[in-house]
Amino acid sequence: MRTILLLLLSNSFMTYAWYGHLKQTDTALWKIILISWGIAFFEYCFMVPANRYGVQEGFNGFQLKTIQEVVSLTIFGLFAIFFLKEPLRWNYMLSFALLIGAAYFMFKK
Repeated sequence: MRTILLLLLSNSFMTYAWYGHLKQTDTALWKIILISWGIAFFEYCFMVPANRYGVQEGFNGFQLKTIQEVVSLTIFGLFAIFFLKEPLRWNYMLSFALLIGAAYFMFKK
């Protein structure tokens, strides 16, 4: 559970670093890059321990990456809907469901 919580925090910072500037088209690109790097620092402060604890909790590298992708898409989906005000369409939901299916099979013995 500690791994998932840290991944949620990590991906929240990274999503904002990557996409939070999309509505700030009047800010110079070099400034956006530096600000994004500053925000991404905190992503690493959560991602590295998440992976370390994940291995200690019994996950392997493939499983950690799959968990990270599902968390990343969940965070991004919420960000796109509530921050970017983008519509949630049926094909996005179907794609996400297929990725959840992929995660299911990743952990199937």
